[in-house]
Amino acid sequence: MSISTMAIAPNPSVVSMPAEPAGCLTVLDFLVCKFPHIPVELWQQRMAEGKVHWADGTAIGPDSLFAPQQRIFYYREVAQEPQIPFEERILHRDDQLLVACKPHFLPVVPRGIYVQECLLNRLRRRTGIDSLAPIHRIDRETAGLVLFSVDPDSRGLYQRLFADGKVKKGYRAVAKLADGVRAGYRWTVANRMVTGSPRFRMQVVDGEVNARSEIRCVEERDGRGLFELSPLTGKTHQLRVHMSGLGMPLLNERYYPELQPKTPDDYSRPLQLLARNISFVDPLTGQLREYRSERSLAW
Repeated sequence: MSISTMAIAPNPSVVSMPAEPAGCLTVLDFLVCKFPHIPVELWQQRMAEGKVHWADGTAIGPDSLFAPQQRIFYYREVAQEPQIPFEERILHRDDQLLVACKPHFLPVVPRGIYVQECLLNRLRRRTGIDSLAPIHRIDRETAGLVLFSVDPDSRGLYQRLFADGKVKKGYRAVAKLADGVRAGYRWTVANRMVTGSPRFRMQVVDGEVNARSEIRCVEERDGRGLFELSPLTGKTHQLRVHMSGLGMPLLNERYYPELQPKTPDDYSRPLQLLARNISFVDPLTGQLREYRSERSLAW
């Protein structure tokens, strides 16, 4: 795995303080509670270097008092950032939208040990469009289509399409077939998913349905199946959880049904899940927009 040196985000991240301080007297107290994995000394260093500030640019120091519902801007940095050895592809770009196809292993936005090595910052560097912002996201482990807003003035219109369920998304996946499953079989999965333990995993619980997927096996080969999946809702890891619940976890799945030990990424074994196509009626023009990834899965 290739490792780069210190990586600092070119654009600030934002976190909002809650209405109640919950025992936090200062902004520093809040940040330490909010991000327990970041040592207090690192926050103090960032503040001393002017890397933590209010919305108007005023610096936040170690003694700055907690301010209910105010936004804090800070610059994420990591000492050693892995370099993902796969390239994104730009499929479409106009004054409103940019459509990109993400490789496996690359996060959409800065997260964890990834700052510069994310789709958003790669595209900002490549296009020079600092206003780019993702309208939706897919997992780091998943490859495929991601839509970005170019124009902040129209961004809300496209975000509303996703919020209102007016975007049709199609995925492809490969999994080992459960006993008796054949090409042509269909499933509609509907259940309730909530944050599990650890928090990056989801779990199914009793209660009101909030996750729905339609799944079809389109081809079978040597005990494996190629599946088309249509998420009707947008819960985190929804398709991965639903396939696992059918007794057919995705090929190279590391989270479901059981969490596998943490190891470095094996670039030869990507999760076999692809966000393959997306379509919607453009809220500005009324025309149908359709995009499809040309990537393929290995099975």
